[in-house]
Amino acid sequence: MGRVSLDSIVSIVNDLPALPQVVVRVMELTEDPDSTAQDINNILCQDQGMTAKVLRMANSAFYGFPRRIGTVTDAIVLLGFKTIRSIVLAASVSDILSREMKGYALEYGELWKHSQTAAMISRLLARKVQFPAVDLAYTAALLHDIGKVILNHFMKECYHEVVNQVKNDNIPFMVAENKVLGFNHAIVGSRVAEKWNLPPDLVEAIALHHNPEQAACNIKLTSLVHVADVICVSMGIGIGIDGMLYPVSPQALEVLGIDESIIEGTISEMVDICCDQQSF
Repeated sequence: MGRVSLDSIVSIVNDLPALPQVVVRVMELTEDPDSTAQDINNILCQDQGMTAKVLRMANSAFYGFPRRIGTVTDAIVLLGFKTIRSIVLAASVSDILSREMKGYALEYGELWKHSQTAAMISRLLARKVQFPAVDLAYTAALLHDIGKVILNHFMKECYHEVVNQVKNDNIPFMVAENKVLGFNHAIVGSRVAEKWNLPPDLVEAIALHHNPEQAACNIKLTSLVHVADVICVSMGIGIGIDGMLYPVSPQALEVLGIDESIIEGTISEMVDICCDQQSF
Protein backbone atom coordinates (compact mmCIF):
# COMPACT_ATOMS: atom_id res chain seq x y z
CA MET A 1 0.00 0.00 0.00
CA GLY A 2 1.28 3.48 -0.88
CA ARG A 3 1.44 6.47 1.41
CA VAL A 4 -1.87 8.10 2.21
CA SER A 5 -2.59 11.38 0.46
CA LEU A 6 -3.36 14.54 2.39
CA ASP A 7 -6.58 14.90 0.39
CA SER A 8 -7.89 11.51 1.54
CA ILE A 9 -7.14 12.36 5.18
CA VAL A 10 -8.78 15.78 4.94
CA SER A 11 -11.80 14.19 3.26
CA ILE A 12 -12.33 11.72 6.11
CA VAL A 13 -11.76 14.40 8.77
CA ASN A 14 -14.41 16.49 7.03
CA ASP A 15 -16.80 13.52 7.07
CA LEU A 16 -16.44 13.18 10.85
CA PRO A 17 -19.49 14.71 12.53
CA ALA A 18 -19.13 18.25 13.85
CA LEU A 19 -19.61 18.69 17.56
CA PRO A 20 -23.36 18.72 18.31
CA GLN A 21 -24.85 22.20 18.58
CA VAL A 22 -25.78 21.51 22.22
CA VAL A 23 -22.11 20.87 23.01
CA VAL A 24 -20.92 23.97 21.14
CA ARG A 25 -23.48 26.09 23.02
CA VAL A 26 -22.47 24.62 26.41
CA MET A 27 -18.81 25.35 25.62
CA GLU A 28 -19.72 28.95 24.78
CA LEU A 29 -21.79 29.39 27.95
CA THR A 30 -19.08 27.96 30.22
CA GLU A 31 -16.70 30.59 28.85
CA ASP A 32 -19.20 33.41 29.46
CA PRO A 33 -18.84 34.92 32.97
CA ASP A 34 -22.46 36.10 32.84
CA SER A 35 -23.87 32.59 32.32
CA THR A 36 -25.77 30.81 35.07
CA ALA A 37 -26.20 27.13 35.93
CA GLN A 38 -29.79 27.47 34.74
CA ASP A 39 -28.64 28.72 31.31
CA ILE A 40 -26.46 25.63 30.85
CA ASN A 41 -29.18 23.35 32.20
CA ASN A 42 -31.68 24.78 29.69
CA ILE A 43 -29.36 23.94 26.79
CA LEU A 44 -28.38 20.46 27.99
CA CYS A 45 -31.96 19.44 28.67
CA GLN A 46 -32.70 19.81 24.95
CA ASP A 47 -30.77 16.54 24.47
CA GLN A 48 -31.99 13.78 26.79
CA GLY A 49 -29.31 11.33 25.71
CA MET A 50 -26.57 13.85 26.44
CA THR A 51 -28.19 14.72 29.79
CA ALA A 52 -28.20 11.03 30.83
CA LYS A 53 -24.52 10.60 29.88
CA VAL A 54 -23.50 13.77 31.74
CA LEU A 55 -25.29 12.63 34.92
CA ARG A 56 -23.77 9.14 34.68
CA MET A 57 -20.26 10.61 34.41
CA ALA A 58 -20.90 13.16 37.16
CA ASN A 59 -21.90 10.28 39.46
CA SER A 60 -18.85 8.17 38.67
CA ALA A 61 -16.31 7.24 41.34
CA PHE A 62 -13.90 9.71 39.75
CA TYR A 63 -15.73 12.68 41.25
CA GLY A 64 -16.47 10.90 44.51
CA PHE A 65 -19.49 12.81 45.82
CA PRO A 66 -21.04 11.17 48.89
CA ARG A 67 -24.59 11.72 47.64
CA ARG A 68 -26.06 11.06 44.22
CA ILE A 69 -26.21 14.01 41.83
CA GLY A 70 -29.77 13.92 40.53
CA THR A 71 -30.03 16.91 38.18
CA VAL A 72 -27.87 18.74 35.66
CA THR A 73 -28.20 21.94 37.71
CA ASP A 74 -26.84 20.12 40.79
CA ALA A 75 -23.96 18.76 38.71
CA ILE A 76 -23.08 22.24 37.43
CA VAL A 77 -23.18 23.78 40.91
CA LEU A 78 -21.22 20.96 42.57
CA LEU A 79 -18.62 20.39 39.84
CA GLY A 80 -18.26 23.87 38.34
CA PHE A 81 -18.46 25.21 34.80
CA LYS A 82 -15.05 23.95 33.63
CA THR A 83 -15.62 20.39 34.79
CA ILE A 84 -19.09 20.32 33.23
CA ARG A 85 -17.56 21.57 29.99
CA SER A 86 -15.09 18.65 29.93
CA ILE A 87 -17.79 16.11 30.89
CA VAL A 88 -20.13 17.36 28.14
CA LEU A 89 -17.32 17.10 25.58
CA ALA A 90 -16.53 13.58 26.81
CA ALA A 91 -20.18 12.57 26.55
CA SER A 92 -20.33 13.89 22.99
CA VAL A 93 -17.27 11.94 21.73
CA SER A 94 -17.92 8.70 23.63
CA ASP A 95 -19.74 7.09 20.67
CA ILE A 96 -16.98 8.02 18.20
CA LEU A 97 -14.25 6.68 20.50
CA SER A 98 -16.23 3.51 21.28
CA ARG A 99 -16.08 2.22 17.69
CA GLU A 100 -14.20 -0.97 16.92
CA MET A 101 -10.71 -0.11 15.64
CA LYS A 102 -9.61 -3.22 13.75
CA GLY A 103 -6.69 -1.32 12.21
CA TYR A 104 -5.27 -0.85 15.70
CA ALA A 105 -6.41 -4.23 17.10
CA LEU A 106 -8.85 -2.51 19.46
CA GLU A 107 -12.19 -4.14 20.23
CA TYR A 108 -15.44 -2.20 20.55
CA GLY A 109 -15.15 0.25 23.47
CA GLU A 110 -11.42 -0.24 24.09
CA LEU A 111 -10.29 3.09 22.61
CA TRP A 112 -12.94 4.88 24.69
CA LYS A 113 -11.76 3.10 27.85
CA HIS A 114 -8.13 3.99 27.09
CA SER A 115 -9.03 7.62 26.32
CA GLN A 116 -11.23 8.06 29.38
CA THR A 117 -8.64 6.47 31.68
CA ALA A 118 -5.83 8.62 30.24
CA ALA A 119 -8.05 11.68 30.77
CA MET A 120 -8.62 10.77 34.42
CA ILE A 121 -4.90 10.18 34.94
CA SER A 122 -4.06 13.50 33.28
CA ARG A 123 -6.48 15.31 35.61
CA LEU A 124 -5.02 13.60 38.69
CA LEU A 125 -1.47 14.44 37.61
CA ALA A 126 -2.45 18.05 36.88
CA ARG A 127 -3.61 18.41 40.48
CA LYS A 128 -0.43 16.80 41.83
CA VAL A 129 1.87 19.15 39.86
CA GLN A 130 -0.39 22.18 40.47
CA PHE A 131 -1.16 22.70 36.80
CA PRO A 132 -3.87 25.39 36.86
CA ALA A 133 -6.17 24.05 34.11
CA VAL A 134 -6.99 20.53 35.32
CA ASP A 135 -10.03 20.20 33.08
CA LEU A 136 -8.04 21.22 30.01
CA ALA A 137 -5.61 18.42 30.92
CA TYR A 138 -8.57 16.03 31.11
CA THR A 139 -9.95 17.09 27.71
CA ALA A 140 -6.58 16.99 25.92
CA ALA A 141 -5.90 13.45 27.16
CA LEU A 142 -9.46 12.38 26.35
CA LEU A 143 -8.92 13.34 22.70
CA HIS A 144 -5.23 12.39 22.32
CA ASP A 145 -5.96 9.31 20.16
CA ILE A 146 -8.92 10.69 18.18
CA GLY A 147 -6.74 10.44 15.03
CA LYS A 148 -6.96 6.65 15.23
CA VAL A 149 -10.64 6.93 14.31
CA ILE A 150 -9.57 8.52 11.01
CA LEU A 151 -6.55 6.31 10.25
CA ASN A 152 -8.28 3.06 11.25
CA HIS A 153 -9.49 2.49 7.65
CA PHE A 154 -5.95 2.74 6.24
CA MET A 155 -4.35 0.77 9.07
CA LYS A 156 -6.58 -2.22 8.33
CA GLU A 157 -4.79 -2.52 4.97
CA CYS A 158 -1.21 -2.07 6.20
CA TYR A 159 -1.37 -3.47 9.74
CA HIS A 160 1.32 -6.10 9.15
CA GLU A 161 3.64 -3.72 7.32
CA VAL A 162 3.63 -1.26 10.24
CA VAL A 163 4.15 -4.01 12.84
CA ASN A 164 7.02 -5.51 10.82
CA GLN A 165 8.70 -2.10 10.61
CA VAL A 166 8.50 -1.79 14.40
CA LYS A 167 9.99 -5.25 14.95
CA ASN A 168 12.63 -5.27 12.22
CA ASP A 169 13.87 -1.68 12.63
CA ASN A 170 13.28 -1.45 16.40
CA ILE A 171 11.46 1.88 16.02
CA PRO A 172 8.50 3.36 17.93
CA PHE A 173 5.08 2.52 16.54
CA MET A 174 4.30 6.10 15.47
CA VAL A 175 7.54 6.34 13.47
CA ALA A 176 6.55 3.18 11.59
CA GLU A 177 3.03 4.56 11.13
CA ASN A 178 4.58 7.67 9.57
CA LYS A 179 6.88 5.70 7.28
CA VAL A 180 4.15 3.41 5.95
CA LEU A 181 1.17 5.77 5.82
CA GLY A 182 2.82 9.15 5.44
CA PHE A 183 0.86 10.36 8.48
CA ASN A 184 0.49 9.43 12.12
CA HIS A 185 -2.55 9.35 14.37
CA ALA A 186 -1.31 12.27 16.50
CA ILE A 187 -1.06 14.76 13.63
CA VAL A 188 -4.36 13.58 12.14
CA GLY A 189 -5.98 13.93 15.57
CA SER A 190 -4.83 17.53 15.77
CA ARG A 191 -6.63 18.16 12.45
CA VAL A 192 -9.85 16.90 14.04
CA ALA A 193 -9.32 19.22 17.03
CA GLU A 194 -8.82 22.15 14.64
CA LYS A 195 -12.04 21.25 12.84
CA TRP A 196 -13.85 21.39 16.18
CA ASN A 197 -12.35 24.84 16.92
CA LEU A 198 -10.61 23.65 20.07
CA PRO A 199 -7.91 25.86 21.67
CA PRO A 200 -4.39 25.91 20.11
CA ASP A 201 -2.68 24.44 23.18
CA LEU A 202 -5.11 21.49 23.11
CA VAL A 203 -4.47 20.99 19.37
CA GLU A 204 -0.72 20.97 20.11
CA ALA A 205 -1.09 18.49 22.97
CA ILE A 206 -2.86 16.04 20.65
CA ALA A 207 -0.32 16.55 17.85
CA LEU A 208 2.72 16.06 20.08
CA HIS A 209 1.54 13.64 22.75
CA HIS A 210 4.36 11.27 21.78
CA ASN A 211 6.94 14.07 21.37
CA PRO A 212 6.13 16.53 24.19
CA GLU A 213 9.61 18.03 24.16
CA GLN A 214 8.72 19.65 20.80
CA ALA A 215 5.79 21.61 22.28
CA ALA A 216 6.05 25.40 22.06
CA CYS A 217 2.57 26.58 23.00
CA ASN A 218 2.04 24.73 26.31
CA ILE A 219 4.75 22.17 27.07
CA LYS A 220 3.29 21.33 30.50
CA LEU A 221 -0.10 20.41 29.04
CA THR A 222 1.50 18.28 26.30
CA SER A 223 3.76 16.61 28.88
CA LEU A 224 0.77 15.80 31.11
CA VAL A 225 -1.03 14.10 28.21
CA HIS A 226 2.13 12.19 27.27
CA VAL A 227 2.77 10.90 30.79
CA ALA A 228 -0.91 10.04 31.31
CA ASP A 229 -0.87 8.02 28.08
CA VAL A 230 2.30 6.17 29.14
CA ILE A 231 0.79 5.34 32.55
CA CYS A 232 -2.42 4.14 30.90
CA VAL A 233 -0.43 1.88 28.56
CA SER A 234 1.61 0.55 31.49
CA MET A 235 -1.68 -0.39 33.16
CA GLY A 236 -2.61 -2.37 30.03
CA ILE A 237 -5.78 -0.40 29.28
CA GLY A 238 -6.84 -0.32 25.61
CA ILE A 239 -3.35 -0.59 24.19
CA GLY A 240 -3.98 -2.47 20.92
CA ILE A 241 -1.09 -3.17 18.57
CA ASP A 242 0.99 -0.15 19.56
CA GLY A 243 1.29 -1.57 23.08
CA MET A 244 4.54 -0.88 24.87
CA LEU A 245 6.26 0.49 21.80
CA TYR A 246 6.42 4.12 22.90
CA PRO A 247 9.33 5.48 24.92
CA VAL A 248 8.59 7.83 27.81
CA SER A 249 10.04 11.33 27.42
CA PRO A 250 12.53 12.17 30.20
CA GLN A 251 12.00 15.86 29.35
CA ALA A 252 8.27 15.54 30.06
CA LEU A 253 8.96 14.07 33.51
CA GLU A 254 11.48 16.84 34.17
CA VAL A 255 9.14 19.63 33.00
CA LEU A 256 6.42 18.37 35.35
CA GLY A 257 8.72 17.45 38.23
CA ILE A 258 7.27 13.94 38.30
CA ASP A 259 9.16 11.05 39.88
CA GLU A 260 8.47 7.35 40.29
CA SER A 261 6.59 7.80 43.57
CA ILE A 262 4.07 10.18 41.93
CA ILE A 263 3.52 7.72 39.07
CA GLU A 264 3.07 4.78 41.47
CA GLY A 265 0.66 6.80 43.62
CA THR A 266 -1.37 7.77 40.56
CA ILE A 267 -1.61 4.16 39.38
CA SER A 268 -2.81 3.12 42.83
CA GLU A 269 -5.52 5.82 42.79
CA MET A 270 -6.60 4.80 39.29
CA VAL A 271 -6.88 1.12 40.23
CA ASP A 272 -9.36 2.11 42.95
CA ILE A 273 -11.35 4.34 40.57
CA CYS A 274 -11.37 1.74 37.77
CA CYS A 275 -13.04 -0.77 40.07
CA ASP A 276 -16.20 1.32 39.60
CA GLN A 277 -17.38 0.54 36.08
CA GLN A 278 -19.47 3.71 36.07
CA SER A 279 -16.24 5.63 35.53
CA PHE A 280 -16.45 4.52 31.91
